[in-house]
Amino acid sequence: MQRSQPITRVGAEARRRPRWRSRLHEVIFESDTAAGRAFDVGLLLAIAASVAAVVLESVPEIRHEHGPWLRATEWTLTVAFTIEYGLRLMVVERPWRYATSFYGVVDLLSIVPTYLALVVPETQSFMVIRGIRLLRVFRILKAAHFVSEAELLVTALRESRRKITVFLGGIVAVVLIVGSLMYVIEGEEHGFTSIPTSMYWAIVTMTTVGYGDIAPRTPLGQLVASLLMILGYGVIAVPTGIVSVELAKAGRPVSRQACPACGAEGHDVDASHCKYCGAHL
Repeated sequence: MQRSQPITRVGAEARRRPRWRSRLHEVIFESDTAAGRAFDVGLLLAIAASVAAVVLESVPEIRHEHGPWLRATEWTLTVAFTIEYGLRLMVVERPWRYATSFYGVVDLLSIVPTYLALVVPETQSFMVIRGIRLLRVFRILKAAHFVSEAELLVTALRESRRKITVFLGGIVAVVLIVGSLMYVIEGEEHGFTSIPTSMYWAIVTMTTVGYGDIAPRTPLGQLVASLLMILGYGVIAVPTGIVSVELAKAGRPVSRQACPACGAEGHDVDASHCKYCGAHL
């Protein structure tokens, strides 16, 4: 007799999930239903409103005139984001895995600073309060939940990291060599007072920023600067090409379904299990 295939623990848990939990997971994590799209639109509007409140609060005139209204808006949105974060942890089968993921950390950072502001005395540590409150701009990263291209870009950057690291190592070597060369050619009398200062000039020149605070005066120094400027134009195209190749490789069709266990997205359209935690999709 043929033996039946064993059912994994995650798969069995997925089959025993209450219907309301599965429905709530579909609304919160997926956008292929009317309810899911409505939830996404509402959350995007809340994110935009919270970021706008943070930006407006930094303007002294607006803060002085509309401070109470902005604080009320901030607390209302903080409570809403707290409820949303709790619901996300409740509907996934592996809450800790979602909490430690990129989106989970961003969700947490979007609500914690407001509560920390109650604990830290503002009269004694005003700068600390301001720093904590600035972390609220992380809410804008929550919008990445709804942009499928964001996952594509992250994948391309992850696959390109070794090539880009080697490329940046070569750039550092060029900057060190040219900076040392210009220190010898121009000298302190022309503003190249040290090798680090000369390296700063090389970085500014290679990136085509051109502040103009330091400039070569001798013909040989100007020749080296011209060559470095031309090299800079070629250098700009290299990382673009590297990332573009990886984007083309990563641009395969992906499913819009989120994992019920860890909340991860970006699975293949024919995938039956999560590629991150192995849960049944």
